Formats: sequence, structure tokens, C-alpha cells
Amino acid sequence: MFRFEKLEVWKESIDYAKNIYKLADALPRSELFGLNSQLKRAALSIPSNIAEGSGSSTTKDFSHYLDIAIKSTIETVSQLLFGREMGYFKDNDIKKLYEEAETLVKRIQSLKKYLYKSVRNKE
Repeated sequence: MFRFEKLEVWKESIDYAKNIYKLADALPRSELFGLNSQLKRAALSIPSNIAEGSGSSTTKDFSHYLDIAIKSTIETVSQLLFGREMGYFKDNDIKKLYEEAETLVKRIQSLKKYLYKSVRNKE
């Protein structure tokens, strides 16, 4: 088993990405290579960066990947809001995803704090 598979935040990011994929698949065909693709890439980037970072040999490097995961989460939120502005999504469609994104960002930030605290305690 890989290290990232044990991380609850990775599991949560997989669930978030699955939910984004489901919503993106409801977009019109005209957005197949636009918003649909962008949303899916950003959503998949979240668990991918958590996983990639977990293989880092330093806390600083892992933290860098966690920063990218946070940015990708925020990117999905911007894209959801854009989709709402374009009339593709209703507030009800994105409300739960918005809340999931907020929670995910907080959990990734907590993991970063935990990593640095662990390093300091070993010194």
C-alpha cells in the first residue's frame, strides 16, 4: 500500500473529484473541450498532487504538492462559479461542491501543519 492511500484527505479528494466529474458530465456537448475538460483536469489534479507529494523525501517538497492541490481545489470553485454565471449550473448544483471544496482546502492545510509540526518535534 502506498502512503497516500492511508490519508483521509486523499480519500476525500477522490470523492470530491468524482462529484465534479458527475457535474461536468451534465454540461452541454459544446463544453466538452472547454469547461468540462478544465473542471475534470483541475479536480483530478487534487488527489494526484496529494499522492505525488506523499512520495516526496522532504516535508518541504510534500508541502509544495499540497499547495498545488489547494490551488487546484480553488480552481474548481472558480470554474463552478463561471459555469453558474453561464447558466450551466444552478446554485443548488454547486452549493454542496462549494462546501466540500472549503472543507478540502482546510484539511489539506491541516495536513501541511501536521507535517511541519512532526518535523519540529523530531528536532
